[in-house]
Amino acid sequence: MIELLTADTPNGKKISIMLEEVGLKYKVKKINIFKDEQFKPEFRKISPFSKIPVIIDHDNNEEAIFESGAILIYLAEKTNKFYDKKERLKINQWLMVQMAIVGPFIGQHHQFHHYNPGKSKFGEDRYFKIAKTIYKDLDERLGNSEYLAGKNYTIADIATWPWIARHEWHDIGLKNYKNLTKWYLEISKREAVIKGFDFMDRGEVIPKP
Repeated sequence: MIELLTADTPNGKKISIMLEEVGLKYKVKKINIFKDEQFKPEFRKISPFSKIPVIIDHDNNEEAIFESGAILIYLAEKTNKFYDKKERLKINQWLMVQMAIVGPFIGQHHQFHHYNPGKSKFGEDRYFKIAKTIYKDLDERLGNSEYLAGKNYTIADIATWPWIARHEWHDIGLKNYKNLTKWYLEISKREAVIKGFDFMDRGEVIPKP
């Protein structure tokens, strides 16, 4: 049994989607990040930087893993799915793109453009421009490759897709990027993605482009 300690964010959704994809039994423990539950001492013991998500593998000596990219790798290696050994160099590169570029910069775009509009024109303009560039770069990649790391669906796609699923927040226009849109829609059809997207059981529906 995997225990998933998380909140309803793109980083949280990538792990619930992965757990659905690999078919592992799991239970969700909700961490209310708006009430600062992530800063409680008991949570910081397993997540030193007070970040969600974290998993506890109760079938592996209560092993706790933090950082979503590390969790994806752990689950992929545990189940031998979505992380082909022959393709790991490419998969790791695109996974790191999500961890170092897509998530952090689109996350800042959320902060300035969605949560705090009007507070910093510089911040809004800067991260809107960066987010738009990310869309362009992903679209260009997906014009030459069926999935981010190649011809197969991998943890790189699972990591990146939930960030694009918030495209309505971005006001960039996903439909303007045909390759990215095709990839997004194809992944949106997967049963595990549909279930993992609504892991909080609130009836969440994947946004259309």
